[in-house]
Amino acid sequence: MRSVLFTAAAGLLACATPALAAEPAPAVVGDPARLEAARQTVDFVFPSGTYARIMGATMDKMMDAILDSTMQMPLKDLAGVSGVEADTIGEGSLAEIMEIYDPAYKERMRVSTRVMMGEMGTLMTKFEPDIRDGLASAYAKRFDTAQLSELNRFFATPTGRAYAADSYIVMMSPEVMSKMQTMMPQMMQAMPAIVEKMKLATAKLPAPRTYADLTQAEKVKLAKILGISPEELEKKETAKAAAAAEGQ
Repeated sequence: MRSVLFTAAAGLLACATPALAAEPAPAVVGDPARLEAARQTVDFVFPSGTYARIMGATMDKMMDAILDSTMQMPLKDLAGVSGVEADTIGEGSLAEIMEIYDPAYKERMRVSTRVMMGEMGTLMTKFEPDIRDGLASAYAKRFDTAQLSELNRFFATPTGRAYAADSYIVMMSPEVMSKMQTMMPQMMQAMPAIVEKMKLATAKLPAPRTYADLTQAEKVKLAKILGISPEELEKKETAKAAAAAEGQ
């Protein structure tokens, strides 16, 4: 269930992520004025603390909405994401099943996602200076000094400052996300066909090898990578193969 939720969340986040200009302007390598202008732009559009804002109440509301809509979706629509044949699934929703198995499931997921998003916010805030540096380089590559200066003059105005401060967050606002959530059923319904296309696209590739297919040298190399002895690896793989055979 969590994989379904976070697959859906990732899809919505991908749609919501704003992009820079598709056609970058020719970069002037080592132009300090251009890079400095880009840093000023980043100060406006991605000020320090942006990740804390994104991963806070905004993300909590989005995850709550995804949870609610996913829980109410027919199980047949979720089957394709889970790799289960839809014909074998009965009527009803995941919410109805979880009311039987775990009446506290919704609250459990709500609390879990808040803890996760809070921790992710702390982690991403730690990475934020590096992200800001990357953004400055990206803006310097895509816009020349004159363009960046023009942007910065606009962002320095009251209207420009208000726009820039929320430019990376507005796509995840409740007004936008409520519209994007209508995509969820279509995304789930389309997933089986997408999976089939992936299978067709990779059909000509050789199948992944099993441990039994490896040469002795490859087994020794694998054991070294895993930090265990070849004998221990052999024992683990033998036990795994036996368990798989019993489960068939």
